[in-house]
Amino acid sequence: MTKEDNNKLDQAREAGTYSVSSANRRPGRTLTFTVPKLPKPQLRRPTAPTGQPWLAAIGAILFVLIIMLAGFSGAWLENRDNSNGLTVGSLSNQKKVVTSESQLISQIAKTVGPSVVSVNVNITSTSSSQNGFGLFGFSQPEQEQAAGTGIIISSSGLIVTNRHVVPDGTTSVSVTLSDGTELKNVSVVGRTSDSDSLDIAFLKITNAEGHKLTPAVIGDSSTVQVGDDVVAIGNALGQFQNTVTSGIISGYGRSVTAGDSSGATSTDENLDDLFQTDAAINEGNSGGPLVNLNGQVIGINTAIAGNAQNIGFAIPINDVRGLITQVLATGTFQRPYLGVRYIPLTADVANEYNLSVQNGAFVAPSSDPTQPSVIAGSPADSAGLQSNDIITQLDGTNIDQTHSLTSLLDQHQPGDKITLTVLRGSSTKHIGVTLGSMPSS
Repeated sequence: MTKEDNNKLDQAREAGTYSVSSANRRPGRTLTFTVPKLPKPQLRRPTAPTGQPWLAAIGAILFVLIIMLAGFSGAWLENRDNSNGLTVGSLSNQKKVVTSESQLISQIAKTVGPSVVSVNVNITSTSSSQNGFGLFGFSQPEQEQAAGTGIIISSSGLIVTNRHVVPDGTTSVSVTLSDGTELKNVSVVGRTSDSDSLDIAFLKITNAEGHKLTPAVIGDSSTVQVGDDVVAIGNALGQFQNTVTSGIISGYGRSVTAGDSSGATSTDENLDDLFQTDAAINEGNSGGPLVNLNGQVIGINTAIAGNAQNIGFAIPINDVRGLITQVLATGTFQRPYLGVRYIPLTADVANEYNLSVQNGAFVAPSSDPTQPSVIAGSPADSAGLQSNDIITQLDGTNIDQTHSLTSLLDQHQPGDKITLTVLRGSSTKHIGVTLGSMPSS
């Protein structure tokens, strides 16, 4: 340190601060450090010794040596503890954490695995063929095979999966249990329409051939928080049965447009109110469970981002809970129907449309006459809902990112009467609606 620096330091101790420029920071940026003022030394007069001078001197020297030896010994013991004891203890604790987490995931896989099935599908599709002159003259059916995943939700053999796992044109379905047993007597109970934002279908094992079916435990997706640990189980790539991956919930309330791996626009689907997770989800995982660390199903894996790594999406189980209850009780599948196309509100959407609230279901105006925001002849149309309405509550429950309009509607049955709280301009209205049954198309 130069003489000039020493002078600056002395001045800083009097003033209380010291400014320096750091070469490894941005050029010209000045960092300010606080330098405490040094206390003034306290002076006192030496007292005259009361005993013999040489004895006092020897005593003083011995006292200093004892203090130095004690300090050295203490420092040596502390360093030994830090280098041997604390470090080893820290590594041991880390190993315990890693071991306990892996044991937990392993236990979840063992508990939930028997409730997960591989879904094997035969599909008949129609394609155009060329005649002898190289012209497209006729169509002929083609047989395709596909695979996905399903979740057993009753001991009687009811299974929930994705609609796109068993699409229109499905001719036969079989499932493979976790022990490798293939059951071929499987029927499609029902599925949502291709235009429906809820990608769900129900299957039924009609003959379990004496095998015990273990239903999964259904959780509550409204309690899920960003950062929660989750485990995904599924038939990865359609050939690796009951693959287990883990990750966290990265976000919720996501809206995406999903298509098949070929990117065909004819198969694009708009999906709303999805969980985002970084648990690895692959083709074939569709319809499989996303579970929490209690082994409860909180989502149904449904889509992946093809141009990114470890960005997957799952349907919150609460969006399906009402349908599960209905199918278990009646054995039939009927989706309650309101008849509006809406955008789940977020802060960004509210800012884009200059809206006064950030939560709710926004019945956004449509520029496509074939895709009106309020469908003609629907229950919503009969009740008087309009474009630009914001539905903020259903039967007094707030619509937000943990309680979507879809999930609240699916807790009801066709024919149920509900009350919607609607913000229209600056006024709030309470509108009664009798739900219908979702049309087949």
